[in-house]
Amino acid sequence: MSENLENIRNIGIMAHIDAGKTTTTERILYYTGINYKLGEVHDGTATMDWMVQEQERGITITSAATTVYWDLENQKYRINIIDTPGHVDFTVEVERSLRVLDGAVAIFCAVGGVEPQSETVWKQANKYHVPRISFVNKMDRTGADFYHVLTQISERLGAKPIPVQIPVGSEENFTGIVDLIKHKAFSWDDSSLGKDYFEIPIPEDLQDQVNEYRSLLIEGTAEESEELMEKFIDDPDSITEEEIISAVRKATLENRITPVLCGAAFKNKGVQLLIDAIVRYLPSPFDMPPVKGINPYTEKEETRKPSPEEPFSAIAFKIATDPFVGRIAFFRVYSGKLDAGSTVLNANTESKERINRMMLMHANKQNPLKQIETGEIGAAVGFKTIHTGDTLCDLKHPILLESIAFPDPVINMAIEARTQDDVDKLTLALNKLTEEDPTLIVRTDNETGQTLISGMGELHLDIITDRLRREFNIEINHGAPQVAYKEAIQNVVLHHEVYKKQTGGKGKFADLVIEISPADSGVRGLQFINEVKGGNIPREFIPAIEKGLKSGLSNGPVLGFPMESIKVRLLDGSFHSVDSDALAFQIAAGIALRDACRKAKAVLLEPIMKFEIVTPNEYIGDVASDINKRRGHVEEVQSRVSDQLVIGKVPLSEMFGYVTSLRSITSGRATCMLEFSHNAPTSKEIMDEVLYKIRGYVPVY
Repeated sequence: MSENLENIRNIGIMAHIDAGKTTTTERILYYTGINYKLGEVHDGTATMDWMVQEQERGITITSAATTVYWDLENQKYRINIIDTPGHVDFTVEVERSLRVLDGAVAIFCAVGGVEPQSETVWKQANKYHVPRISFVNKMDRTGADFYHVLTQISERLGAKPIPVQIPVGSEENFTGIVDLIKHKAFSWDDSSLGKDYFEIPIPEDLQDQVNEYRSLLIEGTAEESEELMEKFIDDPDSITEEEIISAVRKATLENRITPVLCGAAFKNKGVQLLIDAIVRYLPSPFDMPPVKGINPYTEKEETRKPSPEEPFSAIAFKIATDPFVGRIAFFRVYSGKLDAGSTVLNANTESKERINRMMLMHANKQNPLKQIETGEIGAAVGFKTIHTGDTLCDLKHPILLESIAFPDPVINMAIEARTQDDVDKLTLALNKLTEEDPTLIVRTDNETGQTLISGMGELHLDIITDRLRREFNIEINHGAPQVAYKEAIQNVVLHHEVYKKQTGGKGKFADLVIEISPADSGVRGLQFINEVKGGNIPREFIPAIEKGLKSGLSNGPVLGFPMESIKVRLLDGSFHSVDSDALAFQIAAGIALRDACRKAKAVLLEPIMKFEIVTPNEYIGDVASDINKRRGHVEEVQSRVSDQLVIGKVPLSEMFGYVTSLRSITSGRATCMLEFSHNAPTSKEIMDEVLYKIRGYVPVY
């Protein structure tokens, strides 16, 4: 690797849908010389939106990686960029990208400000402690308000926004940017598509505002060290540009502030200064702390420093399928280096993987690599079984890094192949798609025999069915989308299970006493507590009991929907010296859980969605009334420049086809964004309604 580790930046571009992520990325590709012409989202020519569905719909569906180079102050920097989707249905792409990135650029629309998906991606970045800078885009749009967005970043995201630029004008009068650190204003040349920009005088009417924000910036800089504070007290102007940049960088890396820039990517204004800020304020791999992991054999914690001299460790954060090279694993290298053709250990499966070829990705184009080192993001082909979140490491120095957690699906759809010839092809295609997308779940309904696919929303499943037709040439029939309900219990139940099976030879015997109850707050899945004393059940059978209980969670007592969470205490039991084995206890545990749940009062849980509707003032009453009819409730209404923002919660089951209804109510002038909030128990009436739809009858309780 020719680059110094300090000169590498691994960053993601993240934002709400339509804030301008892909347009900004396309400008970065153009100004860094990677592309010789500008790609546009609305024309379907964006480099990073390479999927047919992305080009047709003008949205980003899958995260795309690329590498650019940028010269700043006689140094050449390499920037690995991942452009992520903004639609909430594809939030998995943001989650797995942020897991492996060092820094991020959060883009906000100057009109919309902090929107629902902006909050989601910001929380995801907080989860992984990713330093970020903010870019207020679309300053040329009617209703653009840079200072209102600053307030929203502070109030809605709980962040500390520090402007390092302020706009010269706004809306159609947006002409340039004042750099508060350099204390200079800049404007862009439209004839060169924004490639050339030049210094202009700071407008007279902005002088007071510039002085105010610059003073705040210098004052904040002075707080970073005693030496700078002394300088500030003696003469604030003696603090140099380099000292301000260094202080802003330090505070950004420590996640105490987010520097805020502005511009209009579509009008080619402000992008070069954004690239400068990426280099100046976001971390290199060298700035990141050593990664921590567990040695899968000793179960002791180990660390890996970001150095090519350390043993190799990497995380596979995405699996994709290419029609020419087959399955591709995108991975981020945290330590060491890897040569093409080498064999690595998959710490999750404890199996060896030979990495036949490696590539550097530019959207869907591949450039071969002979070697990859610390801090780089690459792609591998020729492996057997690598899944999203798997750790790849040195055979002699195994380490298991923290994996990636994904949200549960909220919507189901039944699908089938239209012809018998396509049945096997459909199974293979769904296997490939679930490898690529961990939020796509495929299962078979035990009662109807139907194949059900579960995803994050209607758009998500729509894209999946479209890909089955186009990429895999499979004609399918599908049912209407259905809510992915879950089940839970409300009572505490004590249950004794004796499992006996005699088959002539060695039989099966397991005896256990369990107590089931609702799980503690915040716990998902199985909360298992082993309280067996005196060796009544041998220790080697306990993992099998836990496995049997976990498998039982997939079928709830009411309708067979998965159970969200449950607490199980294993109190007592007994075994037979000949007939008892791990399998007997695993089967007994599954039966015990099912029978105990039937005795506990079970409830159906439905997904509740958070909605944000932007509507013109005159339709606010009709919109609120319609939401109330759908069992929803409005929590907050915020006034904007020319419209209203309505925020609240509503059951997902009431929102199928809502976009069409909203267009009808508001003459096509309102927009709606839905995001999963939580699961909540349904009323008995709703529960009976769901039972009747699925079973055709309502059982007597």
